[in-house]
Amino acid sequence: MQPSGSLSQSPSSAAGSSGAAMQISDVTTLRERARRHIEEGAVTEGYGANREMVLKLLNEALATELVCVLRYKRHYYMAQGPQSDAAAAEFLEHAKQEEEHADQIAARIVQLGGEPDFSPDTLTSRSHAEYKPGTDLGDMIKEDLVAERIAIDSYREMARFIGEGDPTTRRMLEEILAVEEEHAEDLASLLAKDTSLGRVGRG
Repeated sequence: MQPSGSLSQSPSSAAGSSGAAMQISDVTTLRERARRHIEEGAVTEGYGANREMVLKLLNEALATELVCVLRYKRHYYMAQGPQSDAAAAEFLEHAKQEEEHADQIAARIVQLGGEPDFSPDTLTSRSHAEYKPGTDLGDMIKEDLVAERIAIDSYREMARFIGEGDPTTRRMLEEILAVEEEHAEDLASLLAKDTSLGRVGRG
């Protein structure tokens, strides 16, 4: 999407992700555009993504984070056996970080003019990750690792889909993605520390 107008001094353009030249709006154009539809707040005419689809994806991400918080909380309280202290500490830390992610996502949904869906009735059906209680410590770690791997792919695909249409949301998702990758590495390390919990391949 190309903003109308150009710089008053000399036209300036830069190649976007598609290779097409994009013009920079002049001051007058920016001011006029900003006054139109002011009730939409942060969503200006220059917003290039499909807002309805972005809101849908963000609410799915919100549900995923909330389910992960609940699962990690259960695992924190139920952790027993070999490596339980180290695992419980990871579970609690991850739960707190997933809750922070949920807050970030909910705030962005509101910024985009949407409503964050916290309904418990449909939480698990909207979440990409499942709520798996786990049967023992090793099983809990494995289920959490599976959930993190799902989240990694989900966030990577969402960020790629949104692209340059909504760079603020894309950057937020990429930042969350980086933390989820750390979580996955933490959990894989826990599995590798004790043969009684199994080992994960590295190839």
